[in-house]
Amino acid sequence: MKPTQRILYFAKPHQKFLWSSMFFNLLYSLLNIFSVGTMLPILGLMFGTVEKIDTSITPEWNGKWGDYFHYIKDLGYYKIQINIEQYGAVSVLAVLCTVTAVAFLLRNIFRYLGAYLLVNYRVGITKDLRTAMYDKFLKLPVSFFTEQRKGDMMSRISNDIGAVEAGIMGSLVDIINAPFMIITSLVALFLLSPNLTLFSLLVFPVMGVIISWVGKSLKKQAHYAQAELSNLFSLVDETLKSSKVIKIFSADKILKNRFNTTTDNWQEFAIGMSRRRELASPSSEFLGSVTILMITWFAGKQILQEHTMEPETFLVFIGMFFQILDPAKKLSSAVSAIQGGMASLERVSEVLDYDLKVEEIENPVAISTLNHQIEFKNIGFYYDRDNVILKNFSLTIPKGKTVALVGQSGSGKTTIANLMARFYDVSEGEIFIDGMNIKNLKLKDYHHLLGMVTQESVLFNDTVFHNILMGKPEASLEEVQEAAKIANADQFITQLPQGYQTNIGDDGGKLSGGQKQRVSIARAVLKNPPIMILDEATSALDTESERAVQEALEKMMENRTSLVIAHRLSTIQKADLIVVMERGQIVEQGTHNELMEHSGVYRKLVELQNFD
Repeated sequence: MKPTQRILYFAKPHQKFLWSSMFFNLLYSLLNIFSVGTMLPILGLMFGTVEKIDTSITPEWNGKWGDYFHYIKDLGYYKIQINIEQYGAVSVLAVLCTVTAVAFLLRNIFRYLGAYLLVNYRVGITKDLRTAMYDKFLKLPVSFFTEQRKGDMMSRISNDIGAVEAGIMGSLVDIINAPFMIITSLVALFLLSPNLTLFSLLVFPVMGVIISWVGKSLKKQAHYAQAELSNLFSLVDETLKSSKVIKIFSADKILKNRFNTTTDNWQEFAIGMSRRRELASPSSEFLGSVTILMITWFAGKQILQEHTMEPETFLVFIGMFFQILDPAKKLSSAVSAIQGGMASLERVSEVLDYDLKVEEIENPVAISTLNHQIEFKNIGFYYDRDNVILKNFSLTIPKGKTVALVGQSGSGKTTIANLMARFYDVSEGEIFIDGMNIKNLKLKDYHHLLGMVTQESVLFNDTVFHNILMGKPEASLEEVQEAAKIANADQFITQLPQGYQTNIGDDGGKLSGGQKQRVSIARAVLKNPPIMILDEATSALDTESERAVQEALEKMMENRTSLVIAHRLSTIQKADLIVVMERGQIVEQGTHNELMEHSGVYRKLVELQNFD
């Protein structure tokens, strides 16, 4: 979807605010012309140039639209003359000033209402845009986050959308107001003095060329600036998460140099962008000033030599022309700001338009449980043909059985788990659940069947209760406590300052490794899924914590279909089937006792760990 189409798509639900704003801005523009136009008779009275009109003859329109403005003008002077004769010139002047003041008041009220409604329009679109991006984050496959930097994504959802709001949405007021003001003012100027108006318009093509040049260069600089800001966010994210490593290896100088380089680059692009943006307004103002001086010379010639124009007409013309200069200047600045915002919108669109890769078919099959087995049939997976991760992998996991995958790092164990969870789709072959290809299943239903505990516990900056509750949002406190007991977590949780309501900090930083892992297991237990995936759930723990976690895992896996990826082979000796992998292929499989008797790869791995 093109960026402009994207904005229109998100704008559609909020268009009622736009149309209402345009209505009030139209009234503002008309009253703007009226309020300046009422100055014409006021100045005429003050300068004494209002000629006395024969009040016995009422002005009539001859039916020609070209003479309509003169008819309105004559009719106005006719009414003024009648009132002057009846009430006096000073009284009439006071009334005209009051009418003009009321016109100015109403004009500014309508201007406020137009801007007020546009705020709802702007903020509503920005909210929907940010929500859509977050929803996309939730839908994106795991592969996306392994390829992209988190800091860059943070920058896009915060700074880039902020730049869209400030640059594009923030300029909507001027984009909508300015054309109304310019058009209505031009119409009034043509009615007031066609020759002078045509003469004054010579500058606008030059102004358009300058605005176009500034806008194009601004967009390029804005794109570079936002890219560097993304690098900065990524670096800050890495720094905050790696403080221990930075301190122990004295890496602060290296990171500071990286940070300084990034900020220097950002500063260069930001300065270039700001310089070009600031150039738009002075350029249009200078051209406007030159135009005013040229108009003054041209009008002065008509007043002083040709006597074809009254002084008050010239003053009102200048006043109305200034009504064009300000919106023209704002319009040029708005166009420049929008060009800058478009660069950010393109970066946002890259994420919103990202191909999910792991998608549901048009009419997916619903699934509620596992009845028979999980089957991997001739599975192959690769990022490209030269980087094959899995090849000709076939395996059957019967319901209620535990299958363990072992092997050296890089043998493809975790890839099998990711494919089974459908974080990725297979490059070759098929995965079946009870004879149905998982690509044909409703993805949300399928994920309800799965539980997962990984090597790195993923916890949120919330209470223990809410972290466990994520496995079953509608569960009661008693259910959460029962799941924690099965996971051997209840004892240490009750000893925390606020028990289950204790906030565990960012990434569960207030808990030990073993405690975090047991909270993760409790979350999986509460969900109570028929299929469990354990990806080296105990490999990062000390011996005591490993024992507690292993007991919890064994309780959890009872009567459950489980795929276990193990680094410590002592933890999977009770598995119903152990599959030994090397370079993406199965080299051995059997029970612990069977594999130990064969004196193959598995036995060597066990002996190496026992020796250690």
